[in-house]
Amino acid sequence: MPSLFTRIVQGEIPAHVILEDENYFAFLDVFPLVEGHVLVIPKKEVDYLFELDDETLAGLFIFAKRVATAVGKAIPCRKVGVSVIGLEVPHAHVHLVPLQQVDDMNFSKPKLKPSTEELVAVAARIKAAF
Repeated sequence: MPSLFTRIVQGEIPAHVILEDENYFAFLDVFPLVEGHVLVIPKKEVDYLFELDDETLAGLFIFAKRVATAVGKAIPCRKVGVSVIGLEVPHAHVHLVPLQQVDDMNFSKPKLKPSTEELVAVAARIKAAF
């Protein structure tokens, strides 16, 4: 059975896509820690990040760097943090989180619940920063 993220890549579940190429996909987290929180995944469905082959893993982080650069231009922040947790969805992924303070990366705090319109606007700002 395809993971939730594979279903997003296949267009079965809508997403606010930030960037896509033949191997990787970046989209807004719909329950972000902060505005501009993006998920970056390989299109190849592998559960655990460190089970990816070396080429795919390296490519994922190069792709994530492009996305993080755009996030940092579009969302006022000191840095864009990177986190790999991967417990909630069995599909390798990295979180890119705009940071003003360390606590912005606290995954145990309540998530935001932005409207569709807010997500559309944030996605447009990030895409315009490429």
